[in-house]
Amino acid sequence: MAQFRRPAPEEYAPYYSRYISLTPDGDLAVTMRNQIAEIQATFGSLTEARAGFAYAPGKWTIKEVLGHLIDTERVFCYRAVSISRGDPAPLPSYDQDVWVRSGRYSERSIASLVDEWTAVRLATIAFVEGAPDDAPTRRGVASDNVASAQALLYILPGHVNYHFQSLRTLYPN
Repeated sequence: MAQFRRPAPEEYAPYYSRYISLTPDGDLAVTMRNQIAEIQATFGSLTEARAGFAYAPGKWTIKEVLGHLIDTERVFCYRAVSISRGDPAPLPSYDQDVWVRSGRYSERSIASLVDEWTAVRLATIAFVEGAPDDAPTRRGVASDNVASAQALLYILPGHVNYHFQSLRTLYPN
């Protein structure tokens, strides 16, 4: 079984340090699993009206924030899988605003979005728990930057934590 450890700075683009710094030390799969209850409690308790709230015109609704978390989980896990499998093809960037608009998350129920995020996160955890021993430190190119598989996966819990901080600050109760 692979051991995913906190990546060294040379394993990811400097921009991602903001997320990796918000990922706690310890077993990555456990950290990821613990966030499931937090996501379910935070988003699952919202009314549809509250979940459709945006703090300013042109900003994402709470549903769209969750949709963004779904998209990012999928993209970064795919990148980690691709790199860990030794695929030499550089992986493209993605435009989060285009993806959120195209996802039409505001048209869906908050419960369906929580269910989807949970399913995607469980798939990420399954990959982490079943990855070959050499998978974490394999490197490839994503968004024109060298990245290790473990760095891409370490970004994910920190990215969720980053958006939890934003929700507390920008979307007060």
